Amino acid sequence: CVYTENCFVPTSEIIAVEETELNKKQRNTGKWQKMAKPHAFTVYYVKKARNHRWRCSDVTFWCVDEHLCNQWIQALKELLDMQKCRPKQLLVYINPSGGKRQGKRIYEQKVAPLFSLASISTDVVVTEHANHAKDNLFEVNINKYDGVVCVGGDGMFSEVMHGLIGRMQKDSGIDQNNPKAPLVQCNIRIGIIPAGSTDCICYSTVGVSDPVTSALHIILGDCQPLDVSSIHHNNTFLKYYVSLLGYGFYGDILKDSEKKRWMGPMRYDYSGFKTFLSHHYYEGTISFQPAKHTRGSPRDKHRCRTGCYICKRSEQELAEQQKESGLKHE
Repeated sequence: CVYTENCFVPTSEIIAVEETELNKKQRNTGKWQKMAKPHAFTVYYVKKARNHRWRCSDVTFWCVDEHLCNQWIQALKELLDMQKCRPKQLLVYINPSGGKRQGKRIYEQKVAPLFSLASISTDVVVTEHANHAKDNLFEVNINKYDGVVCVGGDGMFSEVMHGLIGRMQKDSGIDQNNPKAPLVQCNIRIGIIPAGSTDCICYSTVGVSDPVTSALHIILGDCQPLDVSSIHHNNTFLKYYVSLLGYGFYGDILKDSEKKRWMGPMRYDYSGFKTFLSHHYYEGTISFQPAKHTRGSPRDKHRCRTGCYICKRSEQELAEQQKESGLKHE
């Protein structure tokens, strides 16, 4: 940990370490004026604010000896290099038409400087049409990247998700149209910079729709696993989905709002009110097939495939709950 004036900063939350250039005015002010040639380095770290928001803060350390200053910088950079989960090279897709058409500005002003500070190299693609990102992911050398970042809304995330998963199946010779085919798990992470009309996926994974917060999570290599489901009809693959699946009223709102993207986020309120006044009702049947040979349950004490612990309750609490619900403990 690095000690600042009022807190300890874990190395896992340090963004970058840089030598600080001291001008003449800084040298001749305050208690440092006694130093003939002071040297300093600045530590940039994550400062956690309210409502799950993160910000980049910094603290400067002063040294009387240049060699000591360089030793600190080198030691801290070596510690950062040990954080293997952090990305070094990212592929970025920007949707310039999403939301209020601020995606490009948000990335260039709020995200790109942070990536540069963290020494993350990026290849940026500004999408020109629908499914541009999806189609491009089938062509690029995906193995050179540590992750893919999408700047936009839920639609942009959906494009990148379909492109990545589809690319993995294609490279592995898996037929996506076969609902019984075992899909190859995608090992490339997706980062989301919210810049759309709705940012449901970003909000549900990070806890807030804020570009700076999302960028800092990406820099630190944070990962939130998501379950992905597929939809097939007559042995034909339709699409993947995460977070939610809408039918009926919700689907009609989305269908109508797509024709009014020029209205921006307001289109959802307009289409929702319009659909509500139509007094439609919906009938349907949902069929599902329970998974077999599952490796675990969210309520057990075993590690899941991603290595995290989902249930933190003690065995006693679990046994009491199972007893009350009439379940047998396996």
